[in-house]
Amino acid sequence: MLNPAKKCGPLGVILARGGSKSIYKKSIAPCAGNPLLAYTIDAVKHATLLDRVILCTDDEEIADLGRSLGVEVPFMEPKELAGEDCPDLPVMQYVLSRLIKRGEAVPEMVVHLRPTTPLKASVDIDKAIELLRMYPEADSVRSACEPLHTPFKMYRLDEGELYLKPILMKEYPEVFEKYSEPHSMPRQVLPVVWRHSGYVDCIRPDVITEKNSMCGSRILPLMFEKWRDVDIDSADDLLRAEIIIGRLKTAGKEPWQS
Repeated sequence: MLNPAKKCGPLGVILARGGSKSIYKKSIAPCAGNPLLAYTIDAVKHATLLDRVILCTDDEEIADLGRSLGVEVPFMEPKELAGEDCPDLPVMQYVLSRLIKRGEAVPEMVVHLRPTTPLKASVDIDKAIELLRMYPEADSVRSACEPLHTPFKMYRLDEGELYLKPILMKEYPEVFEKYSEPHSMPRQVLPVVWRHSGYVDCIRPDVITEKNSMCGSRILPLMFEKWRDVDIDSADDLLRAEIIIGRLKTAGKEPWQS
């Protein structure tokens, strides 16, 4: 149980594990002349509503870089939480528990800032915070955008099965009643669905500690410019980010600028 008597404003948390199968030390991989982590830290520095920002990592090289860029690293992440298959929830729970054990204030909200999304705008960090403040009954804010391809044109193939099955047939029976083959219809006539992006998320601390969730059930959407939806998971993603950042710099802009 969190102690409500001692609170502070929004806490930004950057989770940056050292291990990565796709790209070596992905969080600090070179990207358009800078370590990937630097772009998130730049966005953080130009946001106005964060009360504090900490970097949580298991890797000393990443920690040293974070410190050199002006971000706190109050403690290291335990190796048992640093595996690539470990979800974010236990790491966030660890961060909050460590802060409480250190006698520090419980944050108003936790702002999840992934170092693998280098195109985040500072204004969107502030918008997410403002949005959660506007709706006290909400559990979280999650960044969302239209998917590149509508899931109405996607299929599943069950183990042992020979034929493809539309993945949304059970969820949207009315669409399949209206259109015999939604997968063959123009995208414009199909329902709009939204994809969670790892861009910027805000979560109330008790959702993390008491509901054991990174979002809860009452989730507000943060809509953002679709071109910013680049989450580095492969060399192709890194190249795409470099191209966009290069174009921005040619135009005299930084990724964090709106």
